[in-house]
Amino acid sequence: MRNFTFSFVIIAVSFLMFSSESSAKEINTKNKAIALENPFVSKNSIAPELINDFYKKYPKLKKYQNDVLDLYKKKDFNSIWYDDKNISEFGFLLYHKVQLLNDRDGIKATMPYMDLVNDVFNESVSNKLPQIDTELLLSNMYVFYASNVYSGVDPATLKKIGWFLPAKTVSYAKILDSLMVNPDRLNKDENLLFEQYYKLKAVLKKYRTIEKNNLWKKIDIDSATFKDIRPLDSSLAVRQIRERLFVVGDLAQNSKREVYDQEMMDAVLKYKKRYGLKLNYALTLEHINQMNEPIAKRIKTIMLNMERCRWIPTELVHASEYIMVNIPSFKLVYVKNGKYELVSDVFVGTRMTETVIFSGNMDKIVFSPYWYVPQSIIKNELKSEIARDKNYLADHNMEWNGGNVRQKPGPQNSLGLVKFMFPNPNDIYLHDTPAKSLFEFEKRTFSHGCINVKEAKALALAILKDNPDWPVSKIDQAMSGEKETPCILKNKIPIYIGYFTAWVNEDGEIGFYPDVYDRDQKLDKLLYSDAIAEQ
Repeated sequence: MRNFTFSFVIIAVSFLMFSSESSAKEINTKNKAIALENPFVSKNSIAPELINDFYKKYPKLKKYQNDVLDLYKKKDFNSIWYDDKNISEFGFLLYHKVQLLNDRDGIKATMPYMDLVNDVFNESVSNKLPQIDTELLLSNMYVFYASNVYSGVDPATLKKIGWFLPAKTVSYAKILDSLMVNPDRLNKDENLLFEQYYKLKAVLKKYRTIEKNNLWKKIDIDSATFKDIRPLDSSLAVRQIRERLFVVGDLAQNSKREVYDQEMMDAVLKYKKRYGLKLNYALTLEHINQMNEPIAKRIKTIMLNMERCRWIPTELVHASEYIMVNIPSFKLVYVKNGKYELVSDVFVGTRMTETVIFSGNMDKIVFSPYWYVPQSIIKNELKSEIARDKNYLADHNMEWNGGNVRQKPGPQNSLGLVKFMFPNPNDIYLHDTPAKSLFEFEKRTFSHGCINVKEAKALALAILKDNPDWPVSKIDQAMSGEKETPCILKNKIPIYIGYFTAWVNEDGEIGFYPDVYDRDQKLDKLLYSDAIAEQ
């Protein structure tokens, strides 16, 4: 039994010291004096002035003051963490969760004055803090935990780093009530963090175990003499690759053979699919170098993407219909009624013209569209081409249009035969493309910022399949390239353009993707280099 004895228990003892001749009036007078000396003891409540005094004593916690004050306002300034004279079981559970923040949640921040909190839960420490200090330290510990796990980086910082998806709003007071009613929600609650977070958390545990057990063995090769490894090749490296594929789960069992056999071929395809690589059996020097990257790098990538998951409002993925584009994986998914209706390859903006991370609502599909050439392209590219060749516009099916240039509908139109519109200040949209060969590349950063969709027609068909006004025959005709034909959607479709370099699929398999815009590096510096500890 946990027994924390505080000085104020003298109150109880003092009652036994009164003689039978003591009148009720004398007892009440004594109790009132004690209450005035320490109102928290007698009423089990926390006066606002005590909260103010606390932050003068513990100034490094000042950033949490407003949130802590909100907690006590909602609780009518009653104690949160004590059952009579002892800390509640929920207090112990929360402390345990804070101790595991790094290992389980990938959070390296340390709360200021954590050494004092540790003493509170250390039964061997006899010199305990005043109960009011302990109470408020635990409230600050809760806000520290909730802000790191459920919110992550603040909205102002998100805008600075170019993340323009809707900001997540969190009420720590409301969350606390729900957690105290059902403490299991500390382990998993998809109303607080969307499902992908918990999938990454499970994989983080797996990869930490691999690291701890030293199972991430280096694959031995001589890069100077290395030749691509192909089916039926035999070598020590093949056996080592086989072992790696087994450790990460691409192989169900490890035969320890040195021959690149059929079983290993299937595993190599799984590995390449997870990394967004071209699906073939050849293992190049680049692939081996990728496998030889330290497991610490994989763990860090998982942690960074768990942080990104904290920024996502859970209601986004609870919509009955939505489209999500993940820039690093060069993939688009169209989800309807919780099921993947379509998955398509895409290509995105170059490093000079990065695709923006934001959300919108698709309200229109345009078949056989005109392409209105942006002024930046006219200035930087077209004018020089027109100066060299007076027939350039005609040869490319372009025309002047009120001082602007537009490309007429047709199969060679830069937007292909269909575009998907969602109003946004960045003038970004999804569209088809005539440059189908670009989808053969593994790293697909080719556009001026828009998202080029390989299965653009299939996406249009999937979106309109339940619309009787747009049968397949009408869509085919609209995509003939003869004239621009708009289709106003009856229901707007949310679309999210995100950036995740690690993503776990529905089978629990994690994919790692290239950090095409170096955003992992920037986020790593923000989270771990500048302020590993808050103390």
